[in-house]
Amino acid sequence: MSISVPLDDYDPSPAELEVIDAAEDVLTRVCMRRQGLSWKLLPRAAARDAEPRNRRRYGVVEPGIARVYGYHLPADRPTVARRAAAEAKRRKALDEAEKKAAYGPEGRPGKTTGGCLKEAEERLLEDVPDADFDLLDDTIGATYEQSMKDRSVVRVFRAWSVCMKRAGYHYADPMQALTDERWLKGSRVSKAEIRQAGTDVRCKKSTDLVPVWNAAENRIQRAAVKKHSPAFTKLRRAQRAWMAAAHRVLAKS
Repeated sequence: MSISVPLDDYDPSPAELEVIDAAEDVLTRVCMRRQGLSWKLLPRAAARDAEPRNRRRYGVVEPGIARVYGYHLPADRPTVARRAAAEAKRRKALDEAEKKAAYGPEGRPGKTTGGCLKEAEERLLEDVPDADFDLLDDTIGATYEQSMKDRSVVRVFRAWSVCMKRAGYHYADPMQALTDERWLKGSRVSKAEIRQAGTDVRCKKSTDLVPVWNAAENRIQRAAVKKHSPAFTKLRRAQRAWMAAAHRVLAKS
């Protein structure tokens, strides 16, 4: 199921993030080689294998996914899984000097206070015009929360909840079902979880929950973009420049 909202135009999709990550990987290798160190490029992930945008925005909505994974995240598609495995293997093979050169003084990803990965991020952004990315993040969160309080959404949540209750499940809204701790404790997908996820998807379908919620969120987001129109124009320009910079790096590699 394809789900879109207006703010998608200003935020990289999972497929676009794969392109950005690949470009940063190339720039990291340039930086590492400058220090006489090796850096094996990761295999590219195919755009078709990227996680669909907004897949779980309204909880689990795909019958096929619910039947196999319940509320758990689906397995990575082939080229994404291959890239993740290659990244883990590369990280494990780095010696201490290479870790510090790549990741900064703390020597591990996610803690980049410097290093070639940080330099690569900054180089890719050199020609990207300034924009208020905090506004984007804040608006994404605020409009989502606002949509859940919209009268039409509250009504459809109530209808969905009644549908779930008939099957013996008690939740006020779909996100409560998605984040139920019973499904988050481990990697194993139980039959009970699959049964409930299937009921969840069917109740969303019978109540038109996804189109109703999406319509409300679209309306709220369009109003937010209009309210801050100049800032969002800059954000769109920055997004396009960022992607163009990534494609230039990859074209030269």
